[in-house]
Amino acid sequence: MVIKRVSETDDRAGLFINEAFTDYAIKSNVKLNFEEYCFAAENDEGEIIGVITGRAYYNEVHIGDLIIDEKYRRLRLGSELVKKVEEEYSGKGFEKITLTTFGFQAPEFYKKLGYSLEFVREDKDPKLSKYFYSKAI
Repeated sequence: MVIKRVSETDDRAGLFINEAFTDYAIKSNVKLNFEEYCFAAENDEGEIIGVITGRAYYNEVHIGDLIIDEKYRRLRLGSELVKKVEEEYSGKGFEKITLTTFGFQAPEFYKKLGYSLEFVREDKDPKLSKYFYSKAI
């Protein structure tokens, strides 16, 4: 046996993950509902100025990454991208959207969007404390 680092985009690894999780969900009598997503906002020149990514699985949708170009922050673009995810997955059998963010990132932003704080994993450096949020959809 050899253990080595491979890219997540390695087709063999992706196929193995998909098949293994699907089989395990079936054996556990749970619907997998797996889907990765990525929504991008573009400016008038077609340049990407914001992106939100994540995964939907089982009964939840998880926001993995949300980033907005600094020049376009405070224009509600982040709110619109989160809203897009909420709209995309509402009414499709998913119960909630989950996410994590660090103290230096956007804890207050998600509260303003109606996300409930479930837990804070405190760190010696408050900027690196990790906030866990969810919102029913």
